[in-house]
Amino acid sequence: MKKFDTLVIGLMLFSMFFGAGNLIFPPVLGAQAGTSYWLAIGGFILTGVGLPFAVLLAVSLVKDGAAEIGNRVHPWFSTIFMVIVYLSIGPFLAIPRNANVAYEMGIKPFLGSSSNSTFVLLAFSAVFFALVFVVSLNPSKMEQYMGRWITPVLLVAMVTLCTIGLFKMDGHLQTPAEPYQANAFSTGFIEGYNTMDALAALAFGIVILSAIKQRGITDKKQLTKYTLKAALVAGVLLSLVYVSLGLIGGKMAASGSYASGTDLLTAASTLLLGSSGKALLGFIFTLACFTTVVGLTVACGQYFSKLLPKVSYRTVALIVTLIGFTLSNMGLAQILKVSVPFLVTAYPLTIVLTLLTFFSRYYKNIRKVYGSAMLFTGIFAVNSGLATAGVNLGFLQSVAKALPFASVGLEWIIPAFVGTAIGWLLGIFEKKPVPSQLVETKAS
Repeated sequence: MKKFDTLVIGLMLFSMFFGAGNLIFPPVLGAQAGTSYWLAIGGFILTGVGLPFAVLLAVSLVKDGAAEIGNRVHPWFSTIFMVIVYLSIGPFLAIPRNANVAYEMGIKPFLGSSSNSTFVLLAFSAVFFALVFVVSLNPSKMEQYMGRWITPVLLVAMVTLCTIGLFKMDGHLQTPAEPYQANAFSTGFIEGYNTMDALAALAFGIVILSAIKQRGITDKKQLTKYTLKAALVAGVLLSLVYVSLGLIGGKMAASGSYASGTDLLTAASTLLLGSSGKALLGFIFTLACFTTVVGLTVACGQYFSKLLPKVSYRTVALIVTLIGFTLSNMGLAQILKVSVPFLVTAYPLTIVLTLLTFFSRYYKNIRKVYGSAMLFTGIFAVNSGLATAGVNLGFLQSVAKALPFASVGLEWIIPAFVGTAIGWLLGIFEKKPVPSQLVETKAS
C-alpha cells in the first residue's frame, strides 16, 4: 500500500475520532490543571489517544474484529457488550452529543435574544442528520469524503486557531484546582474517558480494516502493520491538538472562570479574532462533529446489518440518524449527565479486555482468564458508575473505597489483577483453552 494511502486513511481516522469531546475537554483540563498541566495532559493523552489506538491494534490482531475479542469471555458477553457499546457511541449518546455541540458552537452564538432556539435547534439537527445520512449511504466513499477533502480543511482551521492562540496569548498557568493538586496525572487519565474514543475504536476498527482491505491487503500481519501506521498518523495529530487546546485553556484561566469548554473556547476565539474567531470556531466544531457522526453512523450500520442479516445497512443507517436527531434535541447538559456514569463503567472493562488480548499468548488463551477478569473488574466498574450517578451500594461501596487507587478513581485495578490470576489458576487445572476458531494468528 502506498504511503499516500496510509496518510489518507490516517486522516480519515483522525476525523472520525475528532469530535465534540475532543474539543471541549482539553481546554477545561488546561484551565483547571494550571501549573500541573503537563502531568494532567499526559494522563489525558494516555486514555484519549494511547488507549483508543491500543484497542484498534488489538482489533486488527484477531480475525473477526472487536466481537471476537468479546467472544473470548463468552459469546453472550460479546454480543451484549458490543451492542451496548455501539448504541452508546452511536445513536443514544455520542451521536446526539456531537450534533448538539455542533449547534451550540456553530449556530447558537449567532442567534439574537429574540430567536426561538428550540425551533432553530430542530431545524439545524434536521439538516445536519439529513447530510449525515446521505454521506453515510456509501461507506466505500468515506475515505474520499473525509480523508482527502474534509479533514485537510478541518486541520487548516485548527492549526490557524491554535497557532494564533499560542502566540498571541500571554497569560500564565495558574495554581491547580483541587483535583489536580495532588493527583494531576490520574485525574487527567480519567478525564480522557470523556472523549469516548476507546469505545469508538471498538467500532471504528471495522471501518479502518475495510479501508485497508480495499487496497488489496488481506494478510493479517500486513493489516496490523498498516492499521498501526494509520493510527500513528491520527494519534500524533490528536495529541498535538490536545496539547494546544489545553495550553489555550490554561492561558485563558487568568482572565476569568468558564462554565464549560465551549464557553472557554468561544471566549478565547473572540478575544483573538473578534467575530471572525467565533465564526472560525463554529466552523471547526460543526465540521469535527459532522465527521465523527458520519463515522459512528457507518460503524453502527456495518455492525448491526451484520448482526441482523435481515436488516439492510441502509435501514440501520436511517434508524441511527432518526434516533440521533430525536435525542440531540434533549440539550447538551442532559446528554453529558447521562454519559459520565456509563463511561466510568465501560472504560475499565475495555482497558482490561484490550490488555488481555495483547498478553493472551502468555496464558494460552484460557477462557477462564477472560471471564474471571471481566467479572471482578465489572463488579467494581459498575459500582463506580452507579456511585457517579448517585447510587450507593452500601457494603460494596465501602470495600471499593478501601482498595488501593480508590482515591484517584481506579479502584478496579486490583480486582482486575485478582480476577486474572484466579482465572489463570483455574485454567491451569482445567487446561481448557479458548476454542481453536477464536485463537488469533501467530502474529498476536
